[in-house]
Amino acid sequence: MHYDLTTLPNGLRIITQQMPSVRSVAIGCWVDAGSRDEEPIEAGASHFLEHLLFKGSDRLPARFISEAFDAVGARNNAFTSKEYTCYWARLRSADLPLAVDVLGEMLQRPAFRQAEIDSERHVVLEEINMNEDDPTDVAHEQFVAALWEDHPLAPPILGTRDSINTMTRETIHDYWHRRYTPKTTVVAAVGDLDHDSLVALVTEHMGEWQGPALERTSLTPAIGPRVKVRRRDTEQSHIVFGTDGLSRGDDRRFAMSVANHVLGGGMSSRLFREIREDRGLAYAVQAFRMPFLDTGAAAVYVGTTPSQTFEVLKLVRTELDKMMADGITPDELARAKGNIKGGLALSLEDTNGRMTQLGRQELTGVEHLSVDDVVARIEALTQQDIVEAARVVYAGPYVLGLVGPFEESEFAELVQ
Repeated sequence: MHYDLTTLPNGLRIITQQMPSVRSVAIGCWVDAGSRDEEPIEAGASHFLEHLLFKGSDRLPARFISEAFDAVGARNNAFTSKEYTCYWARLRSADLPLAVDVLGEMLQRPAFRQAEIDSERHVVLEEINMNEDDPTDVAHEQFVAALWEDHPLAPPILGTRDSINTMTRETIHDYWHRRYTPKTTVVAAVGDLDHDSLVALVTEHMGEWQGPALERTSLTPAIGPRVKVRRRDTEQSHIVFGTDGLSRGDDRRFAMSVANHVLGGGMSSRLFREIREDRGLAYAVQAFRMPFLDTGAAAVYVGTTPSQTFEVLKLVRTELDKMMADGITPDELARAKGNIKGGLALSLEDTNGRMTQLGRQELTGVEHLSVDDVVARIEALTQQDIVEAARVVYAGPYVLGLVGPFEESEFAELVQ
């Protein structure tokens, strides 16, 4: 995959890829700051800060950012994860100087006006309320809390009502000052652009930015069989069942992508057929992976009637055991390879998809691979590669996050 990369004297990295067939650019500022980097008093600060940076700087009024992007028909937003935050915009290539100017102001000189902090605090609290009202989200949070317990990945990205209510301007400012530096930031852009011209723009608007480099400590979590239940009298129980998985740089991640697809990655997957198609026990069932710096997760989500919960969980365990014992068939291997290759090609058809891949990989240190490189690695996988990876990941110990009318003690035997 061809890309151009320049590192400014202050440590800020600029990585670009041209797509000559389009007339737009997707640009993202990727900051190495996520919920895992927060001290207890800062719980939720990464996400709160993401909101506050849209409130402008001393030079830019609070409404300027939204009005400036709206005036040129741009699409812009931001998101926070456990390991990074991204601020992005997609707009005409002629309007790229506007995006660099605004994003540079947001990152370097946020105003942190007290009235806006107090107003946005209520918005974040409403987001927490919305999350709490979605039992699927709650089940995933229960799973993560049970899986990683005392590890920095365990706390919720949004923080808690208590942490957001008590967070002061000084706490937010200090977190921003510590985590937002040029050495922890990547500017990624894809589309109708010239690399050297973008470097000149970024140098003009961010070249004087200063701050130290920060390294994130890699910690191995202590995993044990655990169950966390949020007791609710719901029409459905929401199940997230799984174990720790591979870190994002593990070479076996390609084999696990295949295993994950065969297990529960599509309508032809084993779990979809067994639980939904053959038995009618659920509408939604899927397997997923979450890779991070020092660990990962491999899990299955199912929503089902409470009375069917034990049956569904036993079926999930059975399918995991089958894959570890017998591996996958040649037909399953071929379908999974085809699905992954097709999904990869589709995801990189637009500027935003490519920018996301480019920026995230550069920030996290994952090697930049072309589509052909990834396809070659997928094609090289054998049935033995898949079963060996599955035996490493799916062997447990297991963890269960659950929302429904249950007690934790009812499920202890299923995670052993």
